[in-house]
Amino acid sequence: MLHALLLVALLAPLASTADDALWALLKKGGQVVLVRHGATGPGVGDPPGFSLHDCKTQRNLSDAGRKEAQRLGAAFRAHGIPVARVLSSPWCRCQETARLAFGGARSDSTLSNLYGRGEESGRQQAAFRKLLASAPKPGNGNLVLVTHGSTTMAFTGESPATAELVIVTPEGGGQYRLAGRIPLAD
Repeated sequence: MLHALLLVALLAPLASTADDALWALLKKGGQVVLVRHGATGPGVGDPPGFSLHDCKTQRNLSDAGRKEAQRLGAAFRAHGIPVARVLSSPWCRCQETARLAFGGARSDSTLSNLYGRGEESGRQQAAFRKLLASAPKPGNGNLVLVTHGSTTMAFTGESPATAELVIVTPEGGGQYRLAGRIPLAD
């Protein structure tokens, strides 16, 4: 137990340094930031028969998720992160996360939830690569994409926690490299 506590104490500054480097990268702009929506009520997926046009039929943000979204926006402001554009999945939990963190977003079906919809993955991944081509150049802000854990996993191979950032650097031709992840700090 003592060894585990010592290891955590030794690694904590490394995580902070990595986060600082990623915030500095974001400050320069030109990145694509995938944000998983804030926390929701218990469960996974949406209820049977849900409608994208009726938030009452979907799994939505909990009070904790709303607070996460507000903290996310505050973190961007505190670090002086320029945002060129915010796009969001049409699901209500993503739209609300975008509104609370960034003041709103344009809905984009490319960012739709892939949970239980694996047949859509190939089409959405092709559309995601096109989105990368629209990323701003360094010095012109960042492209923020508010989406779902399953969608982020399909695009990047990373499975983020709620309100966690997965940052990718476009490399042209629809290619990108993973720059890193920033968990939402309490």
